[in-house]
Amino acid sequence: MKLRIKGSSLRLRVSRSEVARLLTGSCLEETIHFSSEANASFTYALLQDPSVRAPTVRYTTNRVAVLLPADLANVWGNTDQVGISEDISLGDIGSLTLLIEKDFACLDRSDEDMEDTFANPNGCVKY
Repeated sequence: MKLRIKGSSLRLRVSRSEVARLLTGSCLEETIHFSSEANASFTYALLQDPSVRAPTVRYTTNRVAVLLPADLANVWGNTDQVGISEDISLGDIGSLTLLIEKDFACLDRSDEDMEDTFANPNGCVKY
């Protein structure tokens, strides 16, 4: 799972195997450590949550979790739907744009690992 934060937007790109794990109820989680200190890390997660009715973000110290309703996750994961997007109101400070996407193979023949990506609907890459 890849995380991109830019301005007031949060984007997750999810591989084929991760989508499959998500649909079985697993929590997808990644942690980055910034130093050897125990509290110098950041974790991000994606999971289904039966208590939410729309994509939701929950933040606690050093952790952000993106929660998806099960029906929405199942439609996305079992169809050719590319992504799920939601603008989440943050009250007086604005909104957070959330985007969860299937991770497609790059068409530019970059060196990035393409093994577990979805086939790109915009073309065919021959390696």
